[in-house]
Formats: sequence, C-alpha cells, structure tokens
Amino acid sequence: MLDMSQLRQDHANMARLLHVLLQRHRMLAEGERPDFRMMREVLDYILAYMDEYIVPLERLCSERLVERDSENGALVFEAANDYRALKNRLNRLSNDLDMILMDAIVPMAQFAESLKAYVDAHRHYLRLERERLFPLIERHFDDQEYQHLRNLLPGDARVRVEQLQQDYPSLYAEFREAQVVLP
Repeated sequence: MLDMSQLRQDHANMARLLHVLLQRHRMLAEGERPDFRMMREVLDYILAYMDEYIVPLERLCSERLVERDSENGALVFEAANDYRALKNRLNRLSNDLDMILMDAIVPMAQFAESLKAYVDAHRHYLRLERERLFPLIERHFDDQEYQHLRNLLPGDARVRVEQLQQDYPSLYAEFREAQVVLP
C-alpha cells in the first residue's frame, strides 16, 4: 500500500491553517477586530506552500494519472478548475487584506464574506482531493514511483512547517492548538 502519510499530514496541516482563518472570520462576524497581521501570515504561508509544493506535486501526479488511464482526465480537469478558482479567491482575499493593512476602506462585511467563502472553497477542495484523488493515486502509483515524484519537488513539507514555527511563532502556537476534523 502506498505510504501517503505525508500527503495526509499536509492536508491536516492545511485544515489547521484554515481553522485559524475561520476563527478570524468568527471574530469579524461578532464585530471584533482580528489580528490582520496574523491573517497576512497565514495567507502568505498558504500562497507559498501551494505554489512551491502542492501545485507541482499535484501536477506531476495528475499527468501520471491521465497517462495511466484517460478516464481519470475528467476528475483531474475538475480538480484543476477547482484549484484555479480557489487560487483566484485566495489572491482576491490577499489583496483585500493588503488594503486593510494599508488602512484603506474595505467593508468588513464584504471582507468577512470573502474570507468565509475562501475557507469553505478550500475545505471543499481538500475533501475532493482526499475522497477522489487520493484513492486514484493509491490505486495507480506504487511507493517507489510516488517517492520518485516527491523527490522531484523542491523542498519538503516538514521544512515548511518548521519555517512556520520559526517565522511566525504566535501563528504556529495557534496552529498547533487547532484540533481540526478534516472536512
């Protein structure tokens, strides 16, 4: 059986970060002012992690899945479209957050709605991967091939989490405390 424990841990870590953002959404919904700088840290981490690690791994896996069985193409296409929409949401949210941090006027109700929509979309994307893509990867890859694909990627997910701990200690503390059940 393919050892996808690191990929599953990556998903759990992302769910924890999304939980941190969801807590900030709750604060906004209750009329409180959350720590927008911490939110910036979360978004920066997610953007970098997705671009540097997750996207290349998924691209390599997707290409192999379609090579192995063309019927996998529909799911790969769906996941790619969902990812592009997710990334667009994340970029808009990131831009809005930059405006807030520059003291520009951004309606908090609109920002809160965008934040919630992004978190919901990202959780949906994680569920799609876990329920539909992971089983395909497990079915079509062996350990050696999967490790080879992982070795082609820059860096390591654990290094990213360690970087989170060093660069953003308060965020890391909250991240570690988050007890999240995957969506």
